Amino acid sequence: MDEEVMAALVGVLEALWRVNAEWPDKPCTLAKLSKQSERPMSVLRRQLTLLADAGWVEVRLEEGGVAGTVLLTDSGRQLGRELFA
Repeated sequence: MDEEVMAALVGVLEALWRVNAEWPDKPCTLAKLSKQSERPMSVLRRQLTLLADAGWVEVRLEEGGVAGTVLLTDSGRQLGRELFA
C-alpha cells in the first residue's frame, strides 16, 4: 500500500479514535465519521472496508446498506493507543 493511501486510512482511524474518546464503547454513525474525517461517504466506505479487512474496525450496516455504525475493534484500539495516545 502506498504512503498516500496509508495516510488516508490513518486519518479515518484518528477521527474514529477522537469520537471513541468522547463516547467510549458507543458505536459511531457513518454519517458522523464522514463529517469528522471530512470524507464523502463513498470514499469513507471504501476506506472502512480496508480497515475492516485489517481487523481494526467493525462496520455494521443497517438494512439497505446506506446507514450504519462503525467501532474500533480491540486491535484497532490498541493501534490507536500506539498512534494517537
